[in-house]
Amino acid sequence: MIEFDRFTLDNGLRVIVHHDNSTPIVAMNILYNVGSRDEHPERTGFAHLFEHLMFGGSENIPRFDEPLERVGGENNAFTNNDFTNYYLTLPGHNLETAFWLESDRMLNLAFSAKSFDVQRSVVVEEFRQNYLNQPYGDAWLLLRPLAYKYHPYRWATIGIDPSHIEQAGMDEVRDFYKRFYNPCNAILVIAGNVKTDEIRVLTEKWFGVIDKGEVNRRKLPAEPQQTESRSLTVERDVPFDALYKAWHMCSRAEEGFFATDLISDILSAGQSGRLNQQLVKNQRLFSDISAFISGDIEAGLFVVTGKLMKGITMEQAEKALQVEIDKICTQEIEEEELQKVKNRVEAMMEFSEMRVLDKAMNLAYYELLGDAGQVNDLIMKYACVKASEVTAEAKRIFRPENSSTLYYIAKNNEA
Repeated sequence: MIEFDRFTLDNGLRVIVHHDNSTPIVAMNILYNVGSRDEHPERTGFAHLFEHLMFGGSENIPRFDEPLERVGGENNAFTNNDFTNYYLTLPGHNLETAFWLESDRMLNLAFSAKSFDVQRSVVVEEFRQNYLNQPYGDAWLLLRPLAYKYHPYRWATIGIDPSHIEQAGMDEVRDFYKRFYNPCNAILVIAGNVKTDEIRVLTEKWFGVIDKGEVNRRKLPAEPQQTESRSLTVERDVPFDALYKAWHMCSRAEEGFFATDLISDILSAGQSGRLNQQLVKNQRLFSDISAFISGDIEAGLFVVTGKLMKGITMEQAEKALQVEIDKICTQEIEEEELQKVKNRVEAMMEFSEMRVLDKAMNLAYYELLGDAGQVNDLIMKYACVKASEVTAEAKRIFRPENSSTLYYIAKNNEA
């Protein structure tokens, strides 16, 4: 059980405080309700670009990292389709430094031409290095628009094309900051050996003077139900053929999410997952294979990816995979196997409650979903999933007309 207090400033900033006296380290997490789904289709990659720009210095603090490092702190951030998350840890007695740093870049981010040019170049290089020049790096750039035709999940967080960032202007960047980086669009979590009254005072002092800003009200295009299977074949300079399959699944808020997540574990959790046992160890069709969910807040994807062994054709590999998919759709899982994956989920969740930073992140995320208290219901939600629900959800997901398949062929493959 993660206990916490919660209050909201007049400017809309939501604040959550978790008391943990087991460590001298305090974690601060700020989640901004903006991700790649909030971008314009012709200007993608902005949310990720801003993750970099936020470390480029504010009006009063030219170098964000230096003051934090001087007081023994560390920080980082990540962006995804749904939100952008900034986090740091530092000794508790230096906590006010964190408030100073984070409030200043929320209020007065520096938009110098030099910083903008540097970070834009970094992001463009990251795009080319990790997605265009990396073996299999463009797979998600191909699979997403195959599965999604309307919803902004059709592009990856890095964006559709590096030219979108290369051509971005300073006015566009300032507008993005003004729209999304403000108190009413943020969730602040403090976790550690702190008192709520103390945090309230510090929050009012450092964040209370910042204007509320605009609430991020989304009007995203709905993705129609897929009615026919889709496929794409590409040839790349990679060592092995690879198979990527994606099926549309429910949103994070729907009850079927928990059964779907367990299906991914049944198929692919550790060495005992069905796909690894059957297709890697027994039949030796794949060198590796995994199943996972995209984890998006809105209706996401259930994905299976695998690299084929030399000499194995796509037809052989896909046919064998379909056999395992059919099993989970038609044969109700035995209670022992289901309980095993439930135990694994429970262990992972309990482990995530051991570090203050993990707890801060989880509280911020579930507050974004509607209520931070949901974090305390998760183990029960998974524990209550029945074998019949797993089968029903598998049947709903793994329909042929709901699938998108990427055949990733190695050039000059001798198979």
